[in-house]
Amino acid sequence: MPLTLAIETSCDETAVALFDAKNKKLITHLVSSQVKLHAPFGGVVPELSAREHTKNITLLLEELFLKTPYSWKDLDFVSFTLTPGLILSLVVGVGVAKSIAHSLNIPLVPVHHLEGHIYSVFLTQKVAYPFIALIVSGGHTELYLVKQFGRYQLLGRTLDDSVGEAFDKVARLLGFPYPGGPYIDRLAQKGKPTIAFPKPQVKGKYNFSFSGLKTAVLNFLRKNPNYPKEDIAASFQKTVADILLDKTSKALKDLDVSRLVVVGGVSANSEIRKRFNDLKREGIEIYFPSMEFTSDNAAMISYAGALRFERGKYAPLDINAVPNYPLEKFGLDWT
Repeated sequence: MPLTLAIETSCDETAVALFDAKNKKLITHLVSSQVKLHAPFGGVVPELSAREHTKNITLLLEELFLKTPYSWKDLDFVSFTLTPGLILSLVVGVGVAKSIAHSLNIPLVPVHHLEGHIYSVFLTQKVAYPFIALIVSGGHTELYLVKQFGRYQLLGRTLDDSVGEAFDKVARLLGFPYPGGPYIDRLAQKGKPTIAFPKPQVKGKYNFSFSGLKTAVLNFLRKNPNYPKEDIAASFQKTVADILLDKTSKALKDLDVSRLVVVGGVSANSEIRKRFNDLKREGIEIYFPSMEFTSDNAAMISYAGALRFERGKYAPLDINAVPNYPLEKFGLDWT
């Protein structure tokens, strides 16, 4: 069987995986999180993240092979995140992937981080084409039409903060540490959405904006410092879900697509899952990744890498990390 080693270091998680590319079966994967390290700073510190990747990647690789009957000589190709992400973090994973591919004389298969998120759903379930993918995370809020593997049409994106950033910033306003999403989610379940926060209007039918919503929460807190935090959290979370659902529903209707995948770290949010699952009543098929695969991981990179390997989408050894690159154009420079 073609066996791939996958590496993900786009932000603050160091992750590796072994994947059976023929049978599309995950063998095992490991993630080393840096959340506690960055929490005191209220966000990810790029230099610190890169240093931790450098320290952890070799240890993770050693542990990965100790957990399986496979060895380095069993690898058929290396999958890795090339873009987008923090450049200092990406460079670590890209450098390790290139070194392994060169030393073993095996193909190097780059993966786009967003492509990995889209196919995180496929680790546990199958989705027919075409479908719409909503990517919601700490660094991304994008809406894509996925026609086939490798054929992506960007429909809309955030014009300012990502939805994950908005969660983190509002959590900070409410006195919670980074990352704030889980705190908002838990607190909101104790409150009621009693506040009608504004929904920003932006150019582009499917584009998003969350900066104004964050500011609206800040202004409300200044005027109402003793207002129940659980109700503020519930109101903010409902407004976010409303915005995401409104734009995505329009795209599904306009493009006459009946399948939707919702992926990324924020897809773990209970309110977002509940609200989007309600679309099933309208005949829409809804797919979420397993909670294990919502945040950054190498398992999702291995799946997308396997699909690229099947299509001969290799890259030269002199390829370099890129902090940002359009998903719809990914791979055209070397194939």
